Amino acid sequence: MVQKEPKDEKAPRGRPRAYDPDAALANATGAFWRAGFSATSLDELSAATGMNRPSLYGAFGDKRALYLQALKRYTEEGRAAMHEALAPGPDLRESLLRVYDAALALYLPKGEAPRGCFLINTGSAESLNDDDVRAQLAGALREFDREFEQRFRRAQAEGELDAEADPVLLSKVASALLHTLALRSRAGDGRAAMRATAVAGVELICGPAGGRKSRPTRGG
Repeated sequence: MVQKEPKDEKAPRGRPRAYDPDAALANATGAFWRAGFSATSLDELSAATGMNRPSLYGAFGDKRALYLQALKRYTEEGRAAMHEALAPGPDLRESLLRVYDAALALYLPKGEAPRGCFLINTGSAESLNDDDVRAQLAGALREFDREFEQRFRRAQAEGELDAEADPVLLSKVASALLHTLALRSRAGDGRAAMRATAVAGVELICGPAGGRKSRPTRGG
């Protein structure tokens, strides 16, 4: 995702001169990702971002406002990554596997504890009592569905999917597989097992190699 350069403006009092909003937000996201919204203290956010409390409030608002911005940033970057993985070029099967391989790399970072998906892990918990979080979670899921749907419609137009396949239904199946990988990575499933699950899911969506008989169709 292309990031806009921060404007060279006079910083408010309490904000460090070296303040980098994108870096600070990325580090705050990491803190929330590790412990969740409720368990992440302001002291931990200060340590993660290198900003004291007045600086954090001045830059992002309160803890909840910072968390909402972190969710927004994560969603935007995730959608951009999906859009790139599903871009024209590779066939449908390879495009989908690129999405799931990228997801596994994100959910299971090398040399670190499994972390799953920031949106699913934290957003689903906080959405129960926060309407704004619920709205962001629902909107993000719809955006990811649309990325898959657009790829399936292109696959139909190019003859990779038969005319009776339902791109809307397929998009939800494809997204559900992402959610499964996110949850299972956090639960401790191994990378090889989850990669095999992704491959099986792609075969279900696309049909066995050389065949096109097992995809969900309209009314089917």
